[in-house]
Amino acid sequence: MSFLPNPSLQITADHQIKLVEAPIHSPGKGEVLLQIKATGVCGSDLHFWKTGRIGELVFHGDCIIGHEAAGVVLKVGEGVTDLKPGDRVAVEPGVPCENCFLCDDGRYNLCEDVQFAGVYPYAGTLQRYKVHPAKWLHKLPPNLSYLDGALLEPLSVVMRGIQVAHIELGRGVVVCGAGPIGLIAASAARASGAHPVVITDIDASRLAFAQTFLPSAVTYQINPKLDAQGNAKAIRTLFGEGEYCAPDRVLECTGVESSIVTAAFTARRGGIVVVIGVGKAEMNNLPFMHLSLAEIDLKFINRYRDTWPPAMAVLDAGLLDLKPLVSHTFPLERAKEALELCADRGTPSIKVTIVDDVDATAALGDMGISGTASASAPATARI
Repeated sequence: MSFLPNPSLQITADHQIKLVEAPIHSPGKGEVLLQIKATGVCGSDLHFWKTGRIGELVFHGDCIIGHEAAGVVLKVGEGVTDLKPGDRVAVEPGVPCENCFLCDDGRYNLCEDVQFAGVYPYAGTLQRYKVHPAKWLHKLPPNLSYLDGALLEPLSVVMRGIQVAHIELGRGVVVCGAGPIGLIAASAARASGAHPVVITDIDASRLAFAQTFLPSAVTYQINPKLDAQGNAKAIRTLFGEGEYCAPDRVLECTGVESSIVTAAFTARRGGIVVVIGVGKAEMNNLPFMHLSLAEIDLKFINRYRDTWPPAMAVLDAGLLDLKPLVSHTFPLERAKEALELCADRGTPSIKVTIVDDVDATAALGDMGISGTASASAPATARI
């Protein structure tokens, strides 16, 4: 059985990144062998690279990263009947245990024994070949590209935040952060009926892009000379005069402590602040008594659950178009360069995506299976 090379991008325990050849595994019972066609770089990948951890998730050794992905089925394992070679799929990266009380209760995103792609020790999607359970793969509609499929994961994060925030028709929303998650959150909030939508950031170039991406939104550049309460007061004026006009929903998409504090002072009394961004393990300056006296509900999310089918429906129906967020694409062999670009604050980028245009189906004959894709979902479909 012959394969093409399997380059992979790995993070090491001593905070290095390296592109190395990875082993190729055969699919077991209930599993599928994929060629990963597109993977988006996530802020969490940078966190793991630079700090080696996010909270209790620690890199104790080398691990392939990447989890925002879509690919094509090359081979199916025993018992897999709903997928076949040539099917284009989006990868739901978290594989829960399905045995704990949280999984039994449908809250599998909180499973403590989840095997999450790209989080040590579970190999991620920044490689050519990956084995993944068929249950956690979702067929892409014909109209969605691999790029669309890779964007379903950050969209799922946002959809979970939208659910927790209880966005309401005609109610104002503030989105803190004009990065990929913030831009998706603003677009999704607007599609959910929120009005007005205000996007904040400290970077003027990101806000300029936000205005192009979502022209109906209002932008506010954080003033570093003001404290959190000063910036919050300025943001509130964009919604009108009086406490009632102040936004009652804030989606915090940076994870930066100062931004979370600003969000707390921005929400009106009785409002909700949902922290979507990934931040420090501990924060010491949250305005506890302000949150308490104003009965502001500070909420958090952990990834997502049951979001892939509705997320695909949203993109397939054209309710959201997220492809303009993809500012850069790199071939798999230049994945290290892609991650370095994301970490370079001097080079503007929004969503960097790593693609693999190589036709791995050329090796299928040696694998003993047909390389012919279905007519509705060609293996060489556009990236």
